[in-house]
Order: sequence, then C-alpha cells, then structure tokens
Amino acid sequence: MDNIELRELGQSDKSIYTSFDKHLLPEELDIKIIEKRVRLIFLNHRPIGALRWSLFWDEIPFLNLIYIDEDSRGMGIGRQVLRLWEDEMQSFGYKMLMSSTQSDEEAQHFFRKLDYIEKGTIDFDGTPFEQAAELILMKNLSSHGLILEGERVNEA
Repeated sequence: MDNIELRELGQSDKSIYTSFDKHLLPEELDIKIIEKRVRLIFLNHRPIGALRWSLFWDEIPFLNLIYIDEDSRGMGIGRQVLRLWEDEMQSFGYKMLMSSTQSDEEAQHFFRKLDYIEKGTIDFDGTPFEQAAELILMKNLSSHGLILEGERVNEA
C-alpha cells in the first residue's frame, strides 16, 4: 500500500516546494512557513506535490492550492491528501472549509465528489485578473462528525 504524507514545510524545503507552487512570492512563502500553512505532499517518501491554505475572514480555512505532479495523478492521491488536510483542520477545531476554482477547470468536479458545494462565483471581467468565473466552494465538516446536532456551522 502506498504511503501518503502531508509534511509541514521548513526553510530547507523551500526549493522543493517552489518546484510545485509557482504562484507565491518568496516573501509570502516565508510568511506561510511561519504560519504553518504550507505542506509538501509525499508518496512513499518522495515529494510529489504541494498544499497551501489561508484563513478566510481570519477564521475559515481556505484551500488556496493543492497540486499533485502529473505522473502521480489519477490514483486517488489528491482525494487522500484532501482528506488528510480536512482531518487536520478538524483537529484544530474548524467547522467549515472553503476553496475555489475557475469555472472552466476540471478541479470543480474533484471538489464536488468530496462534498464541497458551490456557493457562488466571482466575476473578474474588466480587472487585471481577467479569467473565467471563480467558483466558491464550501464544505461543512459535520460530514466528518465534528458538528453535533444543534451546533452552528460557524461559532464565534
């Protein structure tokens, strides 16, 4: 059986991480490392991808990036990695997760299969970030057994 691991990023791992994530400025990566919001994805002790998140409204984990190298796709690794991240977020006490993807990308189907629900779109027409509409996706962690009957999704 394959061993899939999400490993917290250290300063010495930056060159490996940036081989997978080309979207983050070096100074932003340093901040993410300090905040412990970046992970390397390993398959049988070999780095194959990256995961990065932030906090929406400073309270809801927002998955900014999940990347698996092309040779490792189609084997269910992304699904397992997302479940590991969800479990980690649940262990921190979070009750809901968010992510987004462009409406013309296949990733939306990946998230939907894993119980993420589309909650709206952001239209970037006429901005410097011209692209297809960005789908906003959310997942209630009650499906992980975290929220008991009668609890609110977002507790203050």
